[in-house]
Amino acid sequence: MNFKLYANCIPVKGAKRSTICDLQKKEIFFIPNELFEILSINNKSIDEVKLRFQNQYDDIIDEYFDYLVKNDLGFYTETPELFPKLSMKWNYPFEISNAIIDRDTSSTYDIYSILKQLDYLNCKHIQIRFYESTSKSYISNILTFLNKLNSIIISVDFIIPDSIEFNQVALHDLLNEDPRINSFSIFNSDCDKVVPPVRHKSGFIIYSKAKINRTSCGIINPQYFIVNMKSFTESVSKNSCLNGKISIDVNGDIKNCPSMTTSYGNVRDKKLSEILIIKDFKQKWEITKDQIKVCKDCEFRHVCSDCRAYTENPYDNYSKPLKCGYDPYTNEWKNWSINPLKQKAIKYYGMQELTKDKD
Repeated sequence: MNFKLYANCIPVKGAKRSTICDLQKKEIFFIPNELFEILSINNKSIDEVKLRFQNQYDDIIDEYFDYLVKNDLGFYTETPELFPKLSMKWNYPFEISNAIIDRDTSSTYDIYSILKQLDYLNCKHIQIRFYESTSKSYISNILTFLNKLNSIIISVDFIIPDSIEFNQVALHDLLNEDPRINSFSIFNSDCDKVVPPVRHKSGFIIYSKAKINRTSCGIINPQYFIVNMKSFTESVSKNSCLNGKISIDVNGDIKNCPSMTTSYGNVRDKKLSEILIIKDFKQKWEITKDQIKVCKDCEFRHVCSDCRAYTENPYDNYSKPLKCGYDPYTNEWKNWSINPLKQKAIKYYGMQELTKDKD
């Protein structure tokens, strides 16, 4: 008998341990690197695998496969050739899949023109971030515009500061008003909590005590891991954060990410479609986790988002994300902001306040 992992269960090798990512159940299972190597042996029966190790580790090998069966990660078969591997090829029909739009009280660019251009580019997911207070009527106007446009945009995430106007009742009214709203993230709140969605999988309200600013993105945390087919296959061949993304910062500058310094033009004199023909704009789309220092040795690399805005070495496009505290060589999570090796980069990006009052 041979053992086959289910096609949706993908092993990923790390420096010290490996994972199996179940893309159907959306779970991560830890396995030793020795088991990863065994699973990499193609078209060999269990007995042949044991013989390869001169039958010295038969009991351990049996335990490994018992673990896989117990967790419903694979099955025994006499015809392994009938069960091909899942293709890791990633494809998307449009150039732009998602966008970030930043606003503050100094923003004077026409957001409705931006929304119309994103619709023309077949962008389906947008995030609108208000760093300073806005109004319920302004958000309603945005949603009304999308409805009149019969926009292809299917999900909108709003990030706004806490205020009396955006109490939970008002937020629920907006969520019930338009199914395009995927979530409201309320920062500077007096609590950390998540209100259950008004719909099956969308319509969340997320409260956070965090004080959000333009340097707040790029945090790497297990709670942000995404385990599914789309994100996993995209991560294998593209950048897990920037691929298919276009962003407009508070000044109307068009960037890969609003937190990045490089601008490719301003929305006042450039169309978004014109930016897409600039070769350099898409350069970072192609940087994968398998190319990034340290990340390439991490067992979480294909379920973790990547940040090219803030890296440990600001002058290296292939440097590890600055705001990651995980060490794949020890399997330990630590506070990244107090890591002595990161202090030079923290100073470079002007994030010194992040290290204050930290243990």
